[in-house]
Amino acid sequence: MAHSQANSFSSLSLSPLFRASDSEAEAGVPQERRRRWLDRWQSSEFDDLSMNLTPRGRKPVRRRKARNIEVSEFRVPIAGLGRELAGLRIVHLTDIHHGLYFSAEAVLAAVELANSLEPDVVALTGDYVSYSRNFAHSVAELLGGLKAARGVYAVLGNHDFRVGADLITRALRRNHIEVLRNRHTVLRAGSAELHLAGVDDLWYNASLPRALRNIPRARPVVLLSHNPRIVAAASHYSVNLVLSGHTHGGQVRLPFLERRRDPTHRRFHTGWDGWGLTRIYISRGIGTIVLPVRLGCPPEMPVFTLGAKPAPL
Repeated sequence: MAHSQANSFSSLSLSPLFRASDSEAEAGVPQERRRRWLDRWQSSEFDDLSMNLTPRGRKPVRRRKARNIEVSEFRVPIAGLGRELAGLRIVHLTDIHHGLYFSAEAVLAAVELANSLEPDVVALTGDYVSYSRNFAHSVAELLGGLKAARGVYAVLGNHDFRVGADLITRALRRNHIEVLRNRHTVLRAGSAELHLAGVDDLWYNASLPRALRNIPRARPVVLLSHNPRIVAAASHYSVNLVLSGHTHGGQVRLPFLERRRDPTHRRFHTGWDGWGLTRIYISRGIGTIVLPVRLGCPPEMPVFTLGAKPAPL
């Protein structure tokens, strides 16, 4: 089941760049037509420059447009999950890319949306910033507003390593977000256990053996990994479910190009896939990179409700 929820942002006056020109007025372009065009432009999925670091920071130079985030909900049976943990809700955020093209207001709106979904766990799978260290503390502070009954857990993405893995880690931890760097934690309820593991980015020191060390055989495991290409190795370790991002779902998806793409290149690109008995969900994420635009590929916030399933013999 999937539905969309719009996040709107307070408006500022239009930049003179987008006001009707004198030549348009002289040509008799109807004012109502211009207004309709501007309304469509304002509600598009383009992002504008924003130099504010927090909602209390500097005033944006230009406005950030409204953005729709698709909330995708799934029930996922997990082999060996005890009944006491059945119904656990995981809200997944990835690829935020807070910076010039994804403002503090946009991050705050995503946080508010996540909280409205009443998660037991929030899973963050990396790329909190794009290129600049200047946004590290801001995004961590904003993500610190996430509320989850059993905690907020994070791993790092390739952009976080490029900016500074230790910097991002410290910023997140200061805001009460547990960063799983090649390690795991255990969620318990009664006699039921769920092992929640996280690895560093696949291009930077990912170590599944360290992340899964001392987990007893056949115990349920959910793995957080920025890069979905970890799935083959995760299958070797009998991980039940992998949550990833990184691909942005392609970000710009044109139907005629999608039809011509080699089917083998569509794997581990977006949505559900798997390797052996390991299932993986690759979220399209929230932010953008290179070009501040999405076409045919709306931002996404998946929600997973875990179900109990007998463990294989």
